[in-house]
Amino acid sequence: MSTRRLLLKKALANSSMILMTAALCACGSGVSSGTSADQLSAVKSAGKVVVAMEGQWAPWTYHDESGELVGFDVEVAKGIAEKLGVTAEFVEGEWDSLFAGLDAGRYDMICNGVEITEERAEKYEFSVPYGYIHTSLVVSKDNTDIHSFEDLKGKITTNSISSTYEAIARSYGVADVLGVDTIDETMSLVLSGRADATLNANVSFYDYMSVHPDAQLMEVAQTEDASLVSVPIRKGETAFKDAVDAAIESLRAEGRLSEISVKYFGSDITGGK
Repeated sequence: MSTRRLLLKKALANSSMILMTAALCACGSGVSSGTSADQLSAVKSAGKVVVAMEGQWAPWTYHDESGELVGFDVEVAKGIAEKLGVTAEFVEGEWDSLFAGLDAGRYDMICNGVEITEERAEKYEFSVPYGYIHTSLVVSKDNTDIHSFEDLKGKITTNSISSTYEAIARSYGVADVLGVDTIDETMSLVLSGRADATLNANVSFYDYMSVHPDAQLMEVAQTEDASLVSVPIRKGETAFKDAVDAAIESLRAEGRLSEISVKYFGSDITGGK
């Protein structure tokens, strides 16, 4: 794969196609969502599914040297759209804005390496998992204080604000979490000593090291249980969720999920661990 120098310019597209009615709020595909069946019908009627992602977190979603939006989640989303019989329209934004946009009906779904948590599951429908990952604890090679997650107490970590990794770090009593937008920023803060550590998907860290083999970073711990990566959808849109589930399972059965995973991660994260 080409060197992933992420473009800092965000392509914040104004992709909302909203048709207003007297009493209903519009959904991402531009048709009022009154029932779960309406959401699926809206997507099919519009001929597109509006997908939100960051666009700057390799190898999940990022821009290559030509500026094209690529990545594991980009290809998964295109595969889902194909199975639904529509095209995928991508809208990029910062992590903490993605769920707000989904809530507001600007997007039909998020495809951005989102892990299922109890808190999120109370608010959103989640597709069947299409990825299984572990959380790595990463420090600089000259760090002698942190050997486990328990050693994070009183330390400073760096992660996307409102991410699963921030929540895990805070659960171990960190003094502060420095917010970032890209994985390059994350690793730079650790290397410079401004942050003591970062928590990230193990596959994201391995990918970063494959691109930056001389980076003085090391993984000192990893969660034992795998986290489930899934597609968040607005609550109650069960027909749309069922259609997305069927699309993912079809891609899995065809071996396409595995192929996409190996292409971007060098291994298959789609089969469960």
